[in-house]
Amino acid sequence: MKAMTDEPMIDVRDLHHAYTHGGVTEPVLHGLDLRVRRGEFVVIMGPSGCGKTTLLNILGLMLAPTRAACVRIAGRETLGCGDAERTRLRRDALGFVFQRFNLLPTISVARNVALPLRLRGAAADGVVPALLERMGLAAHAAKKPRQLSVGQQQRVALARAVVARPALLLADEPTGNLDSTNADAVLTLLAGLHADGQTIVMITHNEQLAVRADRVLHMRDGRFVD
Repeated sequence: MKAMTDEPMIDVRDLHHAYTHGGVTEPVLHGLDLRVRRGEFVVIMGPSGCGKTTLLNILGLMLAPTRAACVRIAGRETLGCGDAERTRLRRDALGFVFQRFNLLPTISVARNVALPLRLRGAAADGVVPALLERMGLAAHAAKKPRQLSVGQQQRVALARAVVARPALLLADEPTGNLDSTNADAVLTLLAGLHADGQTIVMITHNEQLAVRADRVLHMRDGRFVD
């Protein structure tokens, strides 16, 4: 396993966020501080509605915080970044694994996995087949996502998230739709990526799935709790 470094991949300070609906403002995050080192595997747990996904969306630059002192991701201060800069940083430094997979149904497994490389203008030849082999998906490269099992689709989603070797991998309940066997397979793959030095922040509800992480953080009512 590659050692973690003290250099922060994520450095967030005094993070607040609120949603406004019909003129009513609802605070969701209350002054969060979060520091994740490069190479660290961090799990965030907490009940539904506690703010986990909102936090992950901010870390993934899909949502701007209401206010914060610092939101530094992969060495870049993101407060004040415009849409084009945020899009470029998402493309070049971040990988995402979603509970609902978000695979494109009309193209093959191999082309789904190759998308991040294509967006960067990078070659996919050789890279995608090797990754599919590692994920146990080589025999399914030409299939469409609907031809795969749920567990296989999640592995495709994971392969797509890491094919471009992102600095930071964000996973939102990646095993939420899986049975215990497939969930363990996905977590084994995540553990293997972590052993290779991948920085991972994962949301989950399941205490048993957090045992492979370096650190587990608990959230309640928009705050980290002991």
